[in-house]
Amino acid sequence: MSRVNKSILLALGAALAAAPFAAARVESQLSTPDKRHLAVEKAAQVARQVKPAALPAAISIPFAPPGFDLTDAEEAAAAAAAARLANPNGPAPVLETDRQLLTEIASKVRPNGTVSLNDRPLLMIGRSFVKTGSHFTVTYKGNDYDLELTQIDGSNFTLRYKNEEITRPILEEPAKSP
Repeated sequence: MSRVNKSILLALGAALAAAPFAAARVESQLSTPDKRHLAVEKAAQVARQVKPAALPAAISIPFAPPGFDLTDAEEAAAAAAAARLANPNGPAPVLETDRQLLTEIASKVRPNGTVSLNDRPLLMIGRSFVKTGSHFTVTYKGNDYDLELTQIDGSNFTLRYKNEEITRPILEEPAKSP
């Protein structure tokens, strides 16, 4: 038998083997029009947009409270003015300078020690590690203050708030021996 005849016989055999599958009836995977109509109605109900009720005009919005765009100095002045209005006969509140604030805040920052990672010192404050040049937030008298760690030198660290800097010892109390 020649090569061409073998190919023809092989193709004919494959066609005969596939004939029962070709003759079989194929069921449609589409559902009936009635079932599709119910699904479309349900989808239209879900997709229907309902306009929400209008908010009252006097509602306070937490994302943009009044005075949100004020600078720190303007905010401090507004707070002082509000305090004077609340207590007009009382003593005028003493405004702290940035240096006084930094001194008070730095006394509340109590590092646990230092760690060196890749020859760079890290200051341990609580459970966090702060590297030189990093900013961190300290809450003092209900206000958040952004401090920058500018230097770690031996047993001292230096903090910056705005244009003021202060250097404090890392461990103020001597270690207790057992």
